[in-house]
Amino acid sequence: MFDQKFITDAMSRSAEDPVDRRILFRAAGIAGIGGVAALIASSPAYASKESDNSGNGPSDGAILNFALNLEYLEAEFYLRAVTGRGLSDGLTDGKGRKGGVTGGAQVPFKAGSLIEKYAKEIAADEESHVKFLRTALGKAAVSRPQIDLEASFTAAAMAAGLIKAGEKFNPFVDETSFLLGAFIFEDVGVTAYKGAAPLIDNKTYLEAAAGILAVEAYHAGIIRTTLYALDLQMPAQAISDARDSLDGSADLDQGIGTKATANLVPTDANGIAFSRSPGQVLNIAYLTSKAAKEGGFFPKGVNGDINRSAAHS
Repeated sequence: MFDQKFITDAMSRSAEDPVDRRILFRAAGIAGIGGVAALIASSPAYASKESDNSGNGPSDGAILNFALNLEYLEAEFYLRAVTGRGLSDGLTDGKGRKGGVTGGAQVPFKAGSLIEKYAKEIAADEESHVKFLRTALGKAAVSRPQIDLEASFTAAAMAAGLIKAGEKFNPFVDETSFLLGAFIFEDVGVTAYKGAAPLIDNKTYLEAAAGILAVEAYHAGIIRTTLYALDLQMPAQAISDARDSLDGSADLDQGIGTKATANLVPTDANGIAFSRSPGQVLNIAYLTSKAAKEGGFFPKGVNGDINRSAAHS
């Protein structure tokens, strides 16, 4: 069913880096081609021959690990907001330096709050994304990097002009702050997955990424719609402008509209959502318009091969 070339190519693209590939090749020598073929066929990473890659770009494993870093951030934010606790230890280990989480607390949602119900559903989805990506990556999965849910939000809010120097912004203090905090990076996840899609070669990975992209878009739509219903157009626009100031000169980011006109779905003239490169995504995550390998929500950077933000003048 599988020839040796296909098996070799599949193993080569499934690994995070050359070290992982060597480990897989040694395993093939020990287990035999038949055993490795069975392993690949039963793996979440199995794909057809058409998923072969020229090797010019980052590996699929590197791309999925980049996504996993972002999912760690979102899961920790939402889980803490609804439960006061983050991911279990069993979902945070892996390759690279494992870090802790600073900040985060259960939001005092109002009794019977729809926002709390939304937050609980989103939290469950984000935790599932972490589990799925870790399973798909197997031993190549990176650990949770150090995450800051305290000073990072204050810096982001100050950059957006929501607070003044010396003030603090706590997204866990009430429902409005929670929604604005979620809006800071919720749209970023959508543009990150769309930007990464052309880089993925394994069709099984691509389908999974498309599925996560759809869920992230639903999440962003929930946050944007709820903000609009609460007449929070002005602070949402300020956050949008701040994101735009970090990821390059192009004016791509969009707020949620005005009181007269809603803009709940940020698209271009063709009705298509825009993309961000991994570097642009990290510009926002690191809260810098410069090339950097750490900062903002990830004080010591993300784990994996894709870890540098883009340089913008």
